[in-house]
Amino acid sequence: MDDPTLEADVFARGCLSRETLQSATSRWGVLALAALAESDYRFSALRRRVDGVSERMLSQTLQTLERDGLVVRTVLEAIPPKVEYSLTPLGRAVADHLTSLIRVVEEHVPTVAAARIEYDARR
Repeated sequence: MDDPTLEADVFARGCLSRETLQSATSRWGVLALAALAESDYRFSALRRRVDGVSERMLSQTLQTLERDGLVVRTVLEAIPPKVEYSLTPLGRAVADHLTSLIRVVEEHVPTVAAARIEYDARR
């Protein structure tokens, strides 16, 4: 959606909300936002928290989330300079919903595991 006066509709192909939803719910976007909901992180600590993400992928994810106004990148005065990431108020609102979803998924891991076994047995 190029015209900000138009109503947001995530189902519309060109709507900005769709792009933002895609960024926030991408594989690494969800995990970065959920981690930042716990605490502000420096890049290297965030990379350790989000196990398995490459430096390049985390950097791209954080840039996208920053561009969408979900994350703030702060350069700390130090030698060498250090960078810290935190959530904006919008990022906090999105992360709160994502962490609720994460809790539901984690609570139901045994159900998912059983469903997978049953599914695989039918194949």
